[in-house]
Amino acid sequence: MYRPATRALAVLELLQTHRRISGVEIAQRLGVDGRTVRRYIAALEELGIPILAERGRYGAYLLVAGFKLPPMMFTDDEALALSVGLLAARSMGLTEASAAVASAQAKLERVMPERLMARTRAVADTVMLDVARSAAAGTSDTLFALSAAAQQCRRVRLRYRAANGVESEREVDPYGLAHSGGFWYMAGHCHLRRGLRSFRLDRVADVVAQESLFMRPRNFDAVAHLTFSIATLPRAHTAEVILHTTLQDALERLGGTMGLFEPIEAGVLLRAQVDELDWFARQLARQPFDFTVRAPEGLRTALRVLAGRLGALAERDGASLDRSEINA
Repeated sequence: MYRPATRALAVLELLQTHRRISGVEIAQRLGVDGRTVRRYIAALEELGIPILAERGRYGAYLLVAGFKLPPMMFTDDEALALSVGLLAARSMGLTEASAAVASAQAKLERVMPERLMARTRAVADTVMLDVARSAAAGTSDTLFALSAAAQQCRRVRLRYRAANGVESEREVDPYGLAHSGGFWYMAGHCHLRRGLRSFRLDRVADVVAQESLFMRPRNFDAVAHLTFSIATLPRAHTAEVILHTTLQDALERLGGTMGLFEPIEAGVLLRAQVDELDWFARQLARQPFDFTVRAPEGLRTALRVLAGRLGALAERDGASLDRSEINA
């Protein structure tokens, strides 16, 4: 819904955030034209907010020096975004998150009107997010230290405990951080291994920023790298399955970490590394599209066993299966 008052408050936020900002930039950020921006500025001035307008080719708007804005003002959508964001932070496996979320919520409620406070409390009390399924906790200090180093392109020295329990000291160029499958990860160039590696933050200790600087690869995507790393991690079995559907549908239903997806004439070729063929068979059988197994033979066997179990259950309960056979 179009709400001029909300847009005017958005202009006020931009003026508060930036010392000076042009009308063109305001228009671009809000998706409006210059005339509309001038109308918003006039509306703010009518509310008693002193705004200076610099004329000319490089002109800009700015608040009068010394003007004190109200502590905080939130729209309904902003309050909802804050509430859901705090819930997500609590679910992402940081040891200090619960106390920090409670403190932040209390501070926000002190400056909110009663109506908005009631809404944010309702979200906090009734909404649950399955964002993380965190099995291990990290620390805020580690997250802050690595994110700061990544932003500054500064090398770090850290102590890392691998999955087998072996500890090592590493010097790493942190390219970026991501959250996946209940864990926080840092992706970067490991000088010990001389290559791009991912590090789980709950296994990282003693992060110390170094003087050495590095150049981050252009457009590096930590999530994409992490997804690829998990999908290609060597496991007990290598499976190849042709999915008779589109690439978009396969990715949406199976997730990018399931394996490598390649569009082919017959559909999508999935190459997956799996530890348990029975588990992989169940994931395939639950999909609404057909598929053809290329390898291994053990996956075909697992699918036949699963089909037999489902058939026996259907016969016992007098139920009918939507999928009468599994293409193996």
